[in-house]
Amino acid sequence: MAEENKFTELKSTLIKASQAATTDATKADSKRDAQGRAYATGRRKESVARVWIKPGSGKIIVNGRDETVYFARPVLRMILRQPLIAANRDGQFDVIVTVNGGGLSGQAGAVRHGISRALVAYEPALRAALKPGGFLTRDPRAVERKKYGRPKARRSFQFSKR
Repeated sequence: MAEENKFTELKSTLIKASQAATTDATKADSKRDAQGRAYATGRRKESVARVWIKPGSGKIIVNGRDETVYFARPVLRMILRQPLIAANRDGQFDVIVTVNGGGLSGQAGAVRHGISRALVAYEPALRAALKPGGFLTRDPRAVERKKYGRPKARRSFQFSKR
């Protein structure tokens, strides 16, 4: 009987130790700076976005301006929020972004990619929610180069039979 009690005590101690080890491992995996922020870089076309996320009220600041001012079109704002909605974290993180290069559509895609990567850096368990949606994959599509002997990348000069 006394041996059973020792065994159950040992078992409960081992379970508590393994739980503590897993919580320590998840904290070690998350990459946060001294202020508790996670950083990531997102890219799309010619745009590069540097993204910092931290727990907060859900405010998104892009180049020192509010997201509604910088990205006036609702479609672009929807693109920004996709990873947060997919991870069920909308309204839980403040996002600070500096983005440059390319146009507004490419910048919105770069910010989306950066937010996704920053979420995974902050909370590695979210990778399972974001990966199937394709948020962590950099979109490789870019403008095709112009070829010599042609006016554009694929367009040919008008053919004249006579």
